[in-house]
Amino acid sequence: MRQIILDTETTGLDPAQGHRIVEVACVEMVNRSLTGNHLHLYLNPDRDSDPEALAVHGLTTEFLSTHPRFSEIAHHVCDFVQGAEVIIHNAAFDLKFLDAELKKVGRPAFSTLCGKITDSLLHARELHPGKRNSLDALCERYGISNAHRTLHGALLDSELLAEVWLAMTRGQDALIMDFGGADTQGGNGMKMERFDASVLRVLPAGPDETAAHEAYLDILDKAAGKPCVWRAQAE
Repeated sequence: MRQIILDTETTGLDPAQGHRIVEVACVEMVNRSLTGNHLHLYLNPDRDSDPEALAVHGLTTEFLSTHPRFSEIAHHVCDFVQGAEVIIHNAAFDLKFLDAELKKVGRPAFSTLCGKITDSLLHARELHPGKRNSLDALCERYGISNAHRTLHGALLDSELLAEVWLAMTRGQDALIMDFGGADTQGGNGMKMERFDASVLRVLPAGPDETAAHEAYLDILDKAAGKPCVWRAQAE
């Protein structure tokens, strides 16, 4: 399962008013693990950023003028996201800019490139109705440090969102495989054999590991507003 966490920075709020993308970042996850593979590009928008946007990302016209235009790097973005699930926080905003940029260079809409587009903001609102669900708020809720984030940047925000997404969806992992016979077929067509867990060595956790585990359970308790399932089962 290949997922791409994507974020952009722009000169303003609306491409219909001539605003452009100035930064795009894509962070790759495969089977819910960060691979270290990413795409990060600054872009020359051929215009100034609105003062409000400049205050958010800090990318000056002078700095951006030394970088390529979207038309020169569109193929890199398209190739990187091809066929993947793309996860974006407040996807509608980024998609309208991506679609506008792709249209300018004669390419189809962004959604046609991806296997699926997932809006992490909508997912967060379903999990935490009535609460603040900005990236900063979610970092605080899930105990993810963003102290090094003084300005918004597409790459940093993508990396933070990847951690937030893993925390928000951790319960979706299947922890138990049901083997009906001595061996069976996996979902990918590979043959799987019954595994005898009794041959595994049992290594008890040390004091540092136990303390780290308890600290993580505290984070889960805070996010859920009640004792997490692990602690509820232990009582």
